[in-house]
Amino acid sequence: PEHFTRSFAERLDSICKITVKEAKNGDTVVPGKALIAPGNFHMLLKRSGARYFVEICEGALVNRHRPSVDVLFRSTARYAGKNAIGVIMTGMGDDGARGLLEMKEAGAYTIAQDEKSCVVFGMPKEAINLNAASKILPLDKIAQEIINHKH
Repeated sequence: PEHFTRSFAERLDSICKITVKEAKNGDTVVPGKALIAPGNFHMLLKRSGARYFVEICEGALVNRHRPSVDVLFRSTARYAGKNAIGVIMTGMGDDGARGLLEMKEAGAYTIAQDEKSCVVFGMPKEAINLNAASKILPLDKIAQEIINHKH
């Protein structure tokens, strides 16, 4: 929700080893920094030369959501392709499933959280049903898989 995402990012920043912030239009994507989509805005990944950055925009609701995971994942498939890792975790509905499939088809490595460790298995289940996940893992194994993954 709008106005929640800033405090959410600040809370995560206070407990994580990496920097976490609510994204602003034009923020550069760099290792060691997580960008949280602002509530009520879509976040897209863009690229200029070797620089990846985010674009924040209003736009129509996608899958009844803004921000929509599909919007982010589709832009990531387009601009990052095999240079990206996509992860879909616990959540209700199917937002993100088709975008994760587009990422996988573009050469990205994709991960879905397993049913047993999910609070709500909706989003990962839909991605798994579409064969969008390269790997299905429990929550406590996802971070290490990302760190260990070799392009």
